[in-house]
Amino acid sequence: MFLLQLLIVLAAYLIGSLSAAIIVSGKLNMSDPRTYGSGNPGASNMLRSGRKDAAALTLLGDAFKGFAAVIIARAFAGWLDWGPGTVAWAAIAVVIGHMWPVFFGFKGGKGVATALGVLLALEPWVAFWCLLVWAVIAFKFKKSSLAALTAAAISPFAGFILMDHPSWGWASCLIAVLVLYRHRSNISRLSSGKEPAIGEKAQPQQSGQVQTAKQPENSEGGR
Repeated sequence: MFLLQLLIVLAAYLIGSLSAAIIVSGKLNMSDPRTYGSGNPGASNMLRSGRKDAAALTLLGDAFKGFAAVIIARAFAGWLDWGPGTVAWAAIAVVIGHMWPVFFGFKGGKGVATALGVLLALEPWVAFWCLLVWAVIAFKFKKSSLAALTAAAISPFAGFILMDHPSWGWASCLIAVLVLYRHRSNISRLSSGKEPAIGEKAQPQQSGQVQTAKQPENSEGGR
């Protein structure tokens, strides 16, 4: 039984390792998102390419894999009467897979969309409140990272209040810590006033720094 539970958690990690940004970029003949802007394979950096469709597909793909991994774990847990612990570990594993994907050299995204999908599968109301906070902060300050950090910070509180099982609340807490950790460079740029705004155009990455351009690039050079 333990082996099967371990396999479910491993499967969640592998699902998380499927990077929507890199897959979408390949399908749409775009440059690898790790080569421009922040270098982060996520929806915000994809938007900097000027392709809103690619950013939307990335957002949906990353959120869906988080949702799917948890729903699969919940189905097996309910069927085999495992209890909530396996679901909690699967929720954590899919986010870790997104951040450190085995299929892409362990260089992944920051986990915001995947975490949202996880929260939606665990408790839709937690996802709703986090998404609402993200939208308000993003609209007011035009900084996706600030919105993500704020939403991540409130998610454990909403989780412990609204989720059915304490282990799920602890899972949301650990996921929030991971998201905050992955945003440490954004925190530094926010502090120094150098964090780019949502949708700001990007140039190819140089020396690991976020590169932005005020003038739109063409469809190939801007990526």
